[in-house]
Order: sequence, then structure tokens, then C-alpha cells
Amino acid sequence: MLVKNLLPAFVAIGSAAAQSGTCSISGGTTTINSAAEATGLLNCRTVRGSVVIGRSAGPSIDLSGPGEITGDLRVADNGIIETLQSSDLTTIGGKFQLKNVTKLTSVSMSKLTAAKEIEWDTVTNIESVTLGPVNKVDDIRISITSLRNLDALDLGNVANLKLDNNARLSKFSSNLRTLSKNLVLASNGIGGIGLEVELPNLVWAVELDINNVTTFSVPSLKTVNGSARFGSNFFQSFSAPNLTATSSGDISFIGNAKLTNATFPKLEAIAGGLTIANNTNLDELTGFPKLKSIGGAVLLRGNFESVEMPALDTVRGTFDASSSADISESCKAFDKLAPQNQGGNGVIAGGYDCTSNNTQANEDTDGSTSGNDGSGGSDDKDNGAVGMALNTGLFAIIALAGFAVAL
Repeated sequence: MLVKNLLPAFVAIGSAAAQSGTCSISGGTTTINSAAEATGLLNCRTVRGSVVIGRSAGPSIDLSGPGEITGDLRVADNGIIETLQSSDLTTIGGKFQLKNVTKLTSVSMSKLTAAKEIEWDTVTNIESVTLGPVNKVDDIRISITSLRNLDALDLGNVANLKLDNNARLSKFSSNLRTLSKNLVLASNGIGGIGLEVELPNLVWAVELDINNVTTFSVPSLKTVNGSARFGSNFFQSFSAPNLTATSSGDISFIGNAKLTNATFPKLEAIAGGLTIANNTNLDELTGFPKLKSIGGAVLLRGNFESVEMPALDTVRGTFDASSSADISESCKAFDKLAPQNQGGNGVIAGGYDCTSNNTQANEDTDGSTSGNDGSGGSDDKDNGAVGMALNTGLFAIIALAGFAVAL
């Protein structure tokens, strides 16, 4: 419905609106282009449809009146609005979108506790956000903002949570318990390397894609359905003390320059593969004492002086380990697990290679760990390595694209 018809439409609802407080929007969406037009919502308790704040609305918009908007609340490409508020709104049935609103400094909706989706993208001057807090939401994407904290969110269970390129966000602590799809963190904090993450109650996640953080604490995490990938982080130590398995994906640590210790004391099975590469300060890879089964390939590259996986009894893909240091003693233990046609007992189903004193160990980090079943033998080992390199190249492209494109 056109904005010029907004007020007459509410008047036409007449006694029905007064009695029920429900305002249905013809066409499903109405656009508000001024503070005066926003007052047309004052007598509504429920707005059935979506509300869009127009590009010319501002500098202050007050949406007080409705307790619920059944559709979306969207503010996009508006370079005028500075404050957005409502003293009554509790629920947004669709998306709460703030996109390319570069002068917005304040959002005040102290009763808002629920939205289907939150998307805040390029909100570069935001200083204050007061919400209920929001404790019921499925999907969250917060990107390119000046937010210093996320106290307006009290998360328990969400599907997707993506935080990227929030330059002032230095800490994220949440009571989040489950993630039914993805957690993506990248380039937050000063210089993109300052985010401390504490998720003490997280017990289950599907996908973890963690980048550029200084700490990542998940002491209660028990199960990852998909993959757990850690790239270019700045923590020295990582531990998942209660993680027992991934049910369909990989575990990877690539390019975490300060990492000295990674421990998974209860991990028994990785459904996909295991990649640990180019973590140049990681001298010992001994943090998998109970790991029995790896469903994909294993790619280990670094400055390791010791590599141990004492419980390993199944590797369905290739096993390829190389260090700039001498790991010959470690290799002797893995030699026994090599494919039978390479003199081992066949625990490793695909090709096998384990080498020491490789000066290029931290440069040769191409590799994929998922679904590479191999077939043994030196020729097959080489073919497996080619497959690993091609697949990891694709993974890297996909991962980078994920941060460049709005998800």
C-alpha cells in the first residue's frame, strides 16, 4: 500500500481497529517516509503485514503503538535516520533489517523480545541498542557495524549466527545452548583480530566456522553434527574437553599462527577428515588421545616434533603427515597402520605418507579431508594427494566467498 494512503486506510478500518487493535495492510507492506506518518500506527496493537521505513524518513522515527508486526520491519539505504524507537513493540514475525543506514546511532525497543530474523548490515555509526533483550530468534547476521557489545541479545537456541567485520566488537559472551545450522565468526574487533568468544553453555552445533578470534571457549560442547573449522585465529590454546564426535563433517585448524596447544581429550570419532596445517607454533600434536575413527583423510603439516594418536584404528581416506622437524619416531607408529600394500595392517585405507625434515611443510598446506577413500599403494597415494589439493582449493574459495557475500 502506498504511504499516501496509510493514514486514510487506518481511518477506514474505523471501529474495527479501535475494538480489535488489528491493522491489516493492503498489499502486505506499507512504507513510512516521515515521523508524522509513523503516528498512523499509534492505535494499532497488531500490524498484519510488513513495515518499511523509507529512504527519506528521519531523523527520528517512533513506531510506538503496535505490540506486534507480523511481517518484516525494514530500514534500508537510508542516510538520514538517526534514531529508531518503539515503546510497545514486542514481536517482529519476519525480518528485522537495518541495512546501509550509516547515520543511525540509536535503536530503542525495550520490549522487543522476538523476531524471526535479525539482519544488521552496514550500520556504521550505531552506538546504543536497547532491546528486550531478544531471546527468541532463528537467524542472526550482524556485519559491518560499530557495536561494542551484543547485550541486546539473550540467545538460547538459534539456527544461524554470523558476526563479521564489526570493528569495535571485542567480546562476545552468550548463554547460547544449541546451533541448529551455522556459527560463523570473522574479522571482528580492532583490526579484525580482537574478538574474545565465550560460549559456556553451548552443547550442540552443526557447523562452526571460526576465524580471527583471540579466544574461543566452548567447555560444554559435546557434539558437532557437521564441521568445525578454525582458520587464521590468534588464540594460543584451544580445548574442547567434552566433544565426543562429529557426525558428518571435518575438523580443521589452518593458519593459526599463535596456536601452541589443541586438545580434544574425549573425541573418539570424526565423520569427515582431519586437517592440521600451517600452525607454525604447534610443536606437539598429542591432543587426540581417544580418537579411534576418521571417516575421511588426514592431512598434517607443520613444525611438529611429535605426533601421537594412540587409539587410532580406522582411517577411511589417505594419511599424509609432514613436518619441518624430525618426526621419524612418530612415523614408525603410523607406518604400522599403513595400507597392507605399503607394509602396514590396513587401518589406513587410502594412501599413506609420513615424512620428516621437510622445509616446505608449512607451505604445502593444500588438502581436503572429506570423503577421500583412496585405495592404497604408492601410486594411489599420489592420486589421493592430488584429490586433496583440488578439494581444499575449492573449500578455500567457498569460505572466502561466504564472508564477502551477505548470507
